[in-house]
Amino acid sequence: MEREHEYDVVVVGSGAGGLTAAVTARAHGLTALVVEKTDRYGGSTALSGGAVWIPNNLYLEEAGQRDTPDNARAYMDATVGDRVPGERKNAYLTRGPEMLRFLHDRTRWVRFAYTPGYSDYYPEAPGGKPEGRSVEPCIVDGRKLGPEFARMRRAGLPTYGLTMTSADFGKLNMVTRTWKGKRTALRVGFRAVGALLAGRKLLSLGEALIARLRLSLAEAGGELWLSSPFQDLVVEDGRVAGVTVRRGGRDVTVRARRGVILAAGGFSHDQALREQYLPSPTKTEWTHAAEGQTGDTLRAGQRLGAATDLMDKVWGAPSVPTPDGRLFFLVADRAIPSMVIVDGNGERYARESLPYHEFVDRMYEHGAPAMDSWMIVDARAKAKYVFVGLFPGQPFPKKWRESGFLKTGDTPAELAAAIGVPADGLEATFERFNEFARAGKDADFGRGDSAYDNYYGDPTLPNPNLAPLEKGPFYAVPVVPGDIGTKGGLVTDVEGRVLRADGTAIEGLYATGNCSSAVTGETYPGPGATIGPAMTFGYTAATHIANQATVQAAGDEPATQGGTS
Repeated sequence: MEREHEYDVVVVGSGAGGLTAAVTARAHGLTALVVEKTDRYGGSTALSGGAVWIPNNLYLEEAGQRDTPDNARAYMDATVGDRVPGERKNAYLTRGPEMLRFLHDRTRWVRFAYTPGYSDYYPEAPGGKPEGRSVEPCIVDGRKLGPEFARMRRAGLPTYGLTMTSADFGKLNMVTRTWKGKRTALRVGFRAVGALLAGRKLLSLGEALIARLRLSLAEAGGELWLSSPFQDLVVEDGRVAGVTVRRGGRDVTVRARRGVILAAGGFSHDQALREQYLPSPTKTEWTHAAEGQTGDTLRAGQRLGAATDLMDKVWGAPSVPTPDGRLFFLVADRAIPSMVIVDGNGERYARESLPYHEFVDRMYEHGAPAMDSWMIVDARAKAKYVFVGLFPGQPFPKKWRESGFLKTGDTPAELAAAIGVPADGLEATFERFNEFARAGKDADFGRGDSAYDNYYGDPTLPNPNLAPLEKGPFYAVPVVPGDIGTKGGLVTDVEGRVLRADGTAIEGLYATGNCSSAVTGETYPGPGATIGPAMTFGYTAATHIANQATVQAAGDEPATQGGTS
């Protein structure tokens, strides 16, 4: 073991929370190192839509979207309730806008834009906004990263080489139904052609956010180590004083003069921890979280007596496990007309268009029958709407048919036989659903009653989310209770300090993102309510460290070259 490295701040994990923490530390004149377990930086953020949900922020103001602290507080109280201490919720609502302003003013790269109409997930709740509060990173040319482009985790989203924003996707889903969808398709197509001709490597969504933060870190002089898995925390005189990492085949100690910030994600990829804490059944194959998230920092914090909370919760993501080994996240698909999701008895059990987090909760509440869920569309829906990543009218992949993954039937009874549910149950479900669809009102579950449902629905219909299931053949794919990460973790305070069960802080230790317990409690207020808090409390942690430190005069602190190794 060699003690050959020392920084003011050491950050474990290179997602948005970790990179924000490091950028903030450098902006305050502190030296900073980010250590990343895998050979790619970006974490789960790079795989995500990159949205940031922070009420009352400067980008909303620039877009003319009026928001107020009182409205935001009312909404958090209505959705999160008392599951999270009020002071922590208030810290998020106060420090979140501050964080976005800080990154806007102190970096030239981190820029966002309002996503028009992407509703809060509970817009009808007190303080909710049907117009939404979500912002997303602006598109950026990956060439600006230079050699760092090849080291960034890539999302591999099914966009067929097109660079799409969340705002684009909401309209493209209706490409065959609305002029707005057609115009968006043309704009996205022209963007792709222009980028190809100019040799640009355009990045959007989570990739754009990570690229912008990585550019900011490099410009600020922060360091990033890849392939350097965290081993343990170093404790001296009762204070966290650094970390040990595995690097180049040996254990290396990295001292942290001011503090360690854990931002390494949750435990989605650790089957033992999933079985210990999460509802059953649960599988690592059902997660969209980035590889490497096996609870390493969680266990390290627990060894020091850190308190934990929300350990039985995930950021739910109903998903389709496709034959090629990919897990497809059902977001817009669950809002299209002429579609139902049924259980192993052939019956509906929830509002299909629920916020994805809540839909997974309903699956577990419904129990064993929901673990055999099927998403069903008719031929009309397949021809009109995006379905499991396939554009309207696009043929099903050959492998889907040959493997038996895709189930088909010309009648409800034939489809019931194919998916193994009672024919009378499925026929009754179709009949009842079709009555609701023709009336434009889902009397069982209220599908289409929320502005959130309507965002991905068909605006040409009286109820954007309802139309009969009546034109065969019918198609079905399996649905599992997936996740985009675990929700529980180390308990932290308003500054991001890790707390013991008695409420005292573990000196020198901070946490943010999915290795900490979520400030949103058991719910999910809006698009970007994972990344928003991760960035916010990465910022508060680094700011608290800076405020506690005696920062040397400008020019006395040796600067790094912002490299990756």
